[in-house]
Amino acid sequence: MITSTANQQVRLLVQLNKKRKLRDERGVFVAEGLKMFREAPRERIEKVYFSESFFAQRQKELDLAGLDYEVMQDAVFKAASDTQTPQGVLCVVRRQPCTLDMFLKAAAPLILVLENLQDPGNLGTILRTAEGAGVTGVILSKGSVDLYNPKTIRSTMGSVYRVPALYVENLFETLETLRSRGVRSLAAHLKGERFYDQEDYREGTAFLIGNEANGLTEELSEAADTLIRIPMEGRLESLNAGVAASILMYEAYRQRRNG
Repeated sequence: MITSTANQQVRLLVQLNKKRKLRDERGVFVAEGLKMFREAPRERIEKVYFSESFFAQRQKELDLAGLDYEVMQDAVFKAASDTQTPQGVLCVVRRQPCTLDMFLKAAAPLILVLENLQDPGNLGTILRTAEGAGVTGVILSKGSVDLYNPKTIRSTMGSVYRVPALYVENLFETLETLRSRGVRSLAAHLKGERFYDQEDYREGTAFLIGNEANGLTEELSEAADTLIRIPMEGRLESLNAGVAASILMYEAYRQRRNG
C-alpha cells in the first residue's frame, strides 16, 4: 500500500494531471472514476490506483485479472486526484495511435475539424456527441485545448476511448488532403448562403468549427469548400461551439441513416 504523498508514483500522477508536455511525452492520460476504469480498453491500461476505502468496499466487483494496480491510503489518493471529491479509482491509459489515413479508410468519412477550441467541457461534449452521431474522427488544431486534460477526459464520459482524435500542425494542408481524397469541407459561418440542412452530407464530409469567442478564422473559412449557416432568431450571432457541432453532426447522421 502507498502511504506517502512523497511516493514517486503519487508524484507522477500529480504531474500527469497538471502537465500537458509530460502527458504528450509519455503518450498517456489519467482517467478517474469507476465508469472510466470499466470502459477503458484493458490492453491500453498501464496501471490502476485505488483508494483504501474504495478498494475495501468494492474489490469483489472489480475484474483485476492481468492488471497492474496499487492501493493508496485515502489521504494520499486525494492528493493524487484532480478532483475535490475523488471517486476512489484512477487509471493511467495509453493513447490510441491515430493518423489521418485511418480516418480516410472509411467509405464516406464524417470528420469534425476544430480550430483553436479552448473550453475542455466543450471538447468533451463534442466527443460524446461525435460518438453518438457516428463520426469517423476529430481533427484539432495545435492551438486547441488539450484533449487529455483531466477536465476534458471526465466530460467525454468514456467517448475518448472510442472516438479517434488527431492534432495537426497545419489545418490548411489537412483540408487539402481531405479534398484530394473526396472529402468536402463545410464551415459553419454567418456568411453561409445556404442553411445547414440544405446541403448533402451522405458522401465524405468534414465540418469546421471555430473558437468559442471568435469562431473560425477568416483564413480557414475561405479555405473551406462551402460555408453553411445555422438559422437563428433574436439577436444571437452564434451558438456555443458544442451546440453548433452537435446540430451539424446529427443532420449528417439523419441524412445517412435515411439514405
